[in-house]
Amino acid sequence: MSTELLGLRTVIYPAPNLEAAKSYWAKFLGQDPYFDQPFYVGFDVAGYELGLLPDADPNDGALTYWGVDNVAQALTDAVNLGASIHSPATEVGDSIVTGSARLADGTVLGFIYNPHFKLG
Repeated sequence: MSTELLGLRTVIYPAPNLEAAKSYWAKFLGQDPYFDQPFYVGFDVAGYELGLLPDADPNDGALTYWGVDNVAQALTDAVNLGASIHSPATEVGDSIVTGSARLADGTVLGFIYNPHFKLG
């Protein structure tokens, strides 16, 4: 396999009730989100992303994104090992690319390329 995992970067929680989830996490974290839109809410937690996604399927649970240099290649590697595409490689803004694969056991494996991420 040619994909190197660069470390954890992001966790996304399904948030069918985005306002309630945003309120909960703002109180829990003691901070407001740095990004707050109807399609996504993001908190910076010690340099890592905690995201709330209203369109995510709660049955998939929280989605963890591993940092990679090339999301499309990581998805290809995952598929070659028996996974299927859950979400194709997509530029989501600000040169950030995400994608995910569903493994044979049903779990979802996320990949992210974020040129702005810096280890603290």
